[in-house]
Amino acid sequence: MFTVLFYVVLVALLVIFLTATLLVFPFTVPFDPSRRVVHEISRGISLLFLNLAPRWRTRVEGLENVDRGRAYVIVLNHNAMVDIPMLYWVPLNFRWVSKGEIRAMPFIGQFLMLHGDILIPRDNPRKAAAMVMDDGCKWLRDRGVSVAIFPEGTRSKTGEIGRFKSGAFALAKEAGVGILPVVLSGSRVIGRHGWMPWRHDFSVTVLPPVSAEEVAGREVKEVMEEVRESMIAVQSCSI
Repeated sequence: MFTVLFYVVLVALLVIFLTATLLVFPFTVPFDPSRRVVHEISRGISLLFLNLAPRWRTRVEGLENVDRGRAYVIVLNHNAMVDIPMLYWVPLNFRWVSKGEIRAMPFIGQFLMLHGDILIPRDNPRKAAAMVMDDGCKWLRDRGVSVAIFPEGTRSKTGEIGRFKSGAFALAKEAGVGILPVVLSGSRVIGRHGWMPWRHDFSVTVLPPVSAEEVAGREVKEVMEEVRESMIAVQSCSI
């Protein structure tokens, strides 16, 4: 019964927030190239989603590592769709790099397009890499907006952090920005087989960033492996 009620309320909220976004979009975007207004609407519905169930709790740690005046390439582990709203606990304006198929998802696809996210074609790796680099640099360098990427490239099947792809780290080096690692825990069971648990705990841990200077002065793969190891260490402690 709780799962049915949860989905009914969620769909109603999505309709309301999408309508609000569509109404404000044409009036704000010409004066808001960073799309902060649209981002804040997305943030509002994301945090409301995570607070819909009265016995869902989220522990957020490491926010002191976030400099709100900087743009980062945010890298985070990926277990489930709920990872997307979980990142909105981090108080940054950011764009997602996501698979293009999400355009077809009701409500979610429309939100991502209005948000200005980078929706890449997974069947064309060369084009996808070019989009990440070109569009990512525009957001990072030209507009001072962070870019969020799942460096594993897909959801983990085991819950453990898998191998990383180098695209996020190459983007940070090209754009001249730092890397902000974020570790998410507790998302894997949400929505599995369509069911929502009545009681659940999540955690969001923001690690110290790798500075832009350090990214610029080191090899991409070296930074990538160091970040992955630090995220695995935090994940191991949170299990």
